[in-house]
Amino acid sequence: MSRAKKYAAILIFIFIFCFLRKKANLLTFQRTESSNTPMDGIFAYTILILLTIFSFMFLPKPNRRRPQNQTLAKLPPGSMGWPYIGETLQLYSQDPNAYFSTKHKRYGEIFKTNILGCPCVMLTSPEAARFVLVTQAHLFRPTYPKSKERLIGPFALFFHQGEYHTRLRKLVQRSLSLEALRNLVPHIEALALSAMNSWGGDGQVINTFKEMKMFSFEVGILTIFGYLEPRLREELKKNYRIVDNGYNSFPTCIPGTQYQKALLARRRLGKIIGDIICERKEKKLLERDLLSCLLNWKGEGGEVLSDYQIADNIIGVLFAAQDTTASAMTWVVKYLHDEPKLLESVKAEQKAIHKSNEGNLPLSWDQTRNMRITHKVVLESLRMASIISFPFREAIADVEYKGFLIPKGWKAMPLFRNIHHNPEYFPEPQKFNPSRFEV
Repeated sequence: MSRAKKYAAILIFIFIFCFLRKKANLLTFQRTESSNTPMDGIFAYTILILLTIFSFMFLPKPNRRRPQNQTLAKLPPGSMGWPYIGETLQLYSQDPNAYFSTKHKRYGEIFKTNILGCPCVMLTSPEAARFVLVTQAHLFRPTYPKSKERLIGPFALFFHQGEYHTRLRKLVQRSLSLEALRNLVPHIEALALSAMNSWGGDGQVINTFKEMKMFSFEVGILTIFGYLEPRLREELKKNYRIVDNGYNSFPTCIPGTQYQKALLARRRLGKIIGDIICERKEKKLLERDLLSCLLNWKGEGGEVLSDYQIADNIIGVLFAAQDTTASAMTWVVKYLHDEPKLLESVKAEQKAIHKSNEGNLPLSWDQTRNMRITHKVVLESLRMASIISFPFREAIADVEYKGFLIPKGWKAMPLFRNIHHNPEYFPEPQKFNPSRFEV
């Protein structure tokens, strides 16, 4: 329809509107008290009908033809839960194993849901994991809910992809090079001995996970900062603990909630790390830790990392290493406790290494590479516990996988937990059996 005809149609509609409104007012004035004719209602219905006719006649019609490049795939089965919160409460209020297993049995290996306000497609097979993380990784970008990004920091490397991500990843890897790790082994052993000595004896009960988190935090501080004076270490530990407690809480800024307390503690963490950066710059110390790697980096054009970028990546590394490592160590203790014979085998292996050191030499890197039984126990513990349930990846375009659509902007989340507990890949998945890794 031409522009002139559209204007004419609009003018006609306005004229009809005014005429009917005037007529309705006149009839309403003339009606008697005994009259039950609802003239305002008739007028309203008339206007509604005219609006409907007008929209069908004169508004542009949607293009109902499917674009050539648009997929015929449909969304996977599943439930999106409540508006905004989705199924977050269901996930956080029960065992994740039970939640995802129920979904898998009901909907199959691909299903949709909504977690932390993010529409998601969950994938429960190794092939799907490879599709998202390896073969078609260019169609997905690493992403996390904004609530978690605010607590870690927007410059952390795992919120990015491309050149910035590659550059930061290389810097982190440089601080954890083989040579750096070789030098760290005796220091980590000293921290482990100190931690165990602090647990006391005489039947004292400890919280294993809590103690493992404290130990892994100390190792993280050592790796990131090298030596750090006790006052700063305690300030970092105190505020990091608050952030950590709020990391998986429901994201709300209501005062007094865990998440809001975590946001405030995150600001204090940034200030503490900023002070450490300033001191390191003033003293021009040349260390081999992560902070020095970040501070000393210079691009081809002479650009350097800002203090905010450095602080966000330091906190990001702490988050990536501390909780997961502590969880893994806790599960190792638990599984060995449940398997007395296996525990004796691990103890025998460790005693043999200790004896070869004549009881007083520090542990060496080569000796850590010669713990075959212990290594298999760690692998089986990681499989059983599935420390990382799933990674966050976001589709940068509409993606089709096995006839289902992963819409642009949705999260694609391979469920490692379901893969690790699938009997097709791991016979008797609920049985703790380190020997399965002998092959």
